[in-house]
Amino acid sequence: MRYIIIGSGAVGGSIGGRLHESGRSVVLVARGAQVGALRERGLRLTVPTGTLTLDVPVAAGPEDVDLREDDVLVLAVKTQDSVAALDAWAARPVAGGGTAGERLPVVCAQNGVENERLALRRFREVYGVCVILPSSHLTPGEVVAPCGPYTGALVLGRYGSGPDDTARRIADDLEKSCFLAPVVTDVMRWKYGKLLGNLANAVEAVCGSASDAAAKELTARAKAEGTAVLDAAGIAYASGTEITELRSGTVDVQPLPGEPTRSSTWQSLARGAGSIETDYLNGEIVLLGREHGVPTPVNAALQAAARESARRGTEPGGLSADDLTRRITGSTTG
Repeated sequence: MRYIIIGSGAVGGSIGGRLHESGRSVVLVARGAQVGALRERGLRLTVPTGTLTLDVPVAAGPEDVDLREDDVLVLAVKTQDSVAALDAWAARPVAGGGTAGERLPVVCAQNGVENERLALRRFREVYGVCVILPSSHLTPGEVVAPCGPYTGALVLGRYGSGPDDTARRIADDLEKSCFLAPVVTDVMRWKYGKLLGNLANAVEAVCGSASDAAAKELTARAKAEGTAVLDAAGIAYASGTEITELRSGTVDVQPLPGEPTRSSTWQSLARGAGSIETDYLNGEIVLLGREHGVPTPVNAALQAAARESARRGTEPGGLSADDLTRRITGSTTG
C-alpha cells in the first residue's frame, strides 16, 4: 500500500517519515512554506536516537497525485481544516475507475471525535486513530518526535464496525515503522478518552503553561466537566489509566535539548496559524453539555479564549491562568 499523508506537520510528518524510513511508499502532502522546505531539504525528523533526513516524495495538493487503487489516505490536518481536505480528495479519480471517496480508505489520525463523521459523509471506508504521539512542528521541514522506544501509539479501528483486513494491514505497516498500533473494535472509546486529556491543551496554549497551580486547577475543572458530560451523554471512554498503561515503558517522552514538548494547540498559536482546534476539543464538551443540560463554564471559557488568541495572533501565554479563572468566576456569578 502507498500512504498519502494529508497534512505533514507534527503528527503527519512523524507517521509519514517513519513509514518511509521503514521502506513503505509514502507521499507527504503539505502547504505553504512546508512544501518548499520538504522539496528542497527533505523531511528532518528528530527522534531520541538522532535526526533523520528523509527524501520523501512531496505534493502540494490532490492535483499533484495520481491516485492508485492501493492508496491509503491518512488525514492528519487539524479538525477545522478537515472539510476542505476531505472535499478536495473525495472527488479525485482513482486509476481503474471511480473516485477516492468510492474506492479508497481514509484514516483519521487526528484529535477530537468529529473527523470520522465528516469523513463518512464523503468516503465509504473510514478508520479512526487515537493518536498518542507527542511531537512538534515549529519550523518548515522539521518535525520533532521525542518518544521512545516507540515513536507513538496509534490505536486503530474501522469507524462504525469491527476490525477488518485493511485495518490489520495498516497496523502491520505501522508496527514495522516504530509505532505501537493495536487494532480495536471500539476506536471511538479510545478517542473520547484522549479527548478528555486534550482539554488541557487550551490551558497550556492560552496561559503559556499548564504546570502552575492555577493552571492545574483549570485543567482539573475542565476534565471534571468533560467526564460529567460524557457520562450524561452515555458515551464510553477509555480511562486515563488505560491510556497510561498502553504507553508506559513504550511511548515515553525522552526530552531533547532545546526541544520542549508542547501540545498541538500551543504550537498553532506559536506558529501564528490563524486558526485553532479548540472548537473541536473543549468545544465538543460544550456542545454535548448544551445537548444534555450539563454546565460547562470552564470549557466554554477556554474555547472562547483560545479562539480569541488565534484570531488576534496572540502568542502562547497571552492570558494568565488567574485572569482566566476570574473570567470564569465572573461568567458564573454575573
